[in-house]
Amino acid sequence: MRERDDADGASPVAPVSAPNGKREPGSLIPVTARGEATRQRILESAEQVFGEMGYYEASVSEITRRAGVAQGTFYLYFHSKREIFVELIDDLGTRLRSATSAAIADTTDRLIIERQGFAAFFDFLSHHPRIYKIVQEADRVAPEAARAYYQRISEGYQRGLRRAREFGTIREVDPEATAYALMGVAHFVALRWLVWPQELGAEEHSIPPTVFDAVMDFISHGLVGR
Repeated sequence: MRERDDADGASPVAPVSAPNGKREPGSLIPVTARGEATRQRILESAEQVFGEMGYYEASVSEITRRAGVAQGTFYLYFHSKREIFVELIDDLGTRLRSATSAAIADTTDRLIIERQGFAAFFDFLSHHPRIYKIVQEADRVAPEAARAYYQRISEGYQRGLRRAREFGTIREVDPEATAYALMGVAHFVALRWLVWPQELGAEEHSIPPTVFDAVMDFISHGLVGR
């Protein structure tokens, strides 16, 4: 008997049909708050499992075991292991962008935006260090998802740089090239001081204030005209 996840026994998800009337992968949309909470719990479990075991060793049964749901419930929300892997990358990217956007919401000074945005990024990564392994593995399993993850971060970055350039608060720079350069700085600083220490079992895994200040000093002198 299929496990019911909604209080009244109704399906907690609704399929979205394609123009030909067939259901497409990735189109199961929760229609209740409880259904959405269950879906998110499964995604959080998938983050743990994929991050620890890798895509090929991970299994739907282990994801559902850690999420505390039946395997039948999993298939109410996702069609396959690959689909939840792709959905997880999108979900992590969405939450990362939301966290950084919230951190800079009331700021217009570009250099303050960089400082607060980097701080938010490092904070998110300190709580989700497995994201590195997951996105890296996506290059082989679902390269389109990995590209979309980085491109969506870059698109928001580029918009902010264009505005700052128009307002004259930074010098004339190429927004796309600069966005990816700054993303690279954030990526490798987090890798060195957040991800590697956790993988090695270090108790301390945070960005030292001197390192953070050095990064901000580099960015400030790289963005501001003479």
